[in-house]
Amino acid sequence: MKDLVAEAKGRVATVSPEHAATSEGSATLVLDVREPGELETHGRVPDALHVPRGLVESRADATAQTAETRLTDLRDTGCVHVLCGSGARAALAADTLRAMGYQARVIEGGFEAWKAKGLPVET
Repeated sequence: MKDLVAEAKGRVATVSPEHAATSEGSATLVLDVREPGELETHGRVPDALHVPRGLVESRADATAQTAETRLTDLRDTGCVHVLCGSGARAALAADTLRAMGYQARVIEGGFEAWKAKGLPVET
C-alpha cells in the first residue's frame, strides 16, 4: 500500500487545510473519504460531501445510478479537495478522480491537520 500511496501522491497536488476551508463557491468541494464511524467518532467538516473511499468511483461517474451530483457537477469545471484521516486514502481517491477527469487535490495532513489548525468541525 505504501508504494501505491507514494505513487498517487506523486501525481496529485496538495492544498493546505486553511486554503481548502476558505475556498468557497460552487466550483469547489471538500470530499471526505473517511468511513462513517470515523465521522461519528471524530467529527466532520461542515458542508463536506462524505463518500467512503470504496465508493468514490461509483459516486464520481455521472453515468452511474449512484452518482453524486455535488461531485459530478465539478468534473472539468471545479476543484475537489479530498480529505481522509491523515492523507493516504485521500491521495488514492484524488488520484482516481484525476484519472476520471477531475481536478482533485489532497488536503495536507488530513482531518487531523484540519482540527489542529482550529478549522470548523461538526460533531
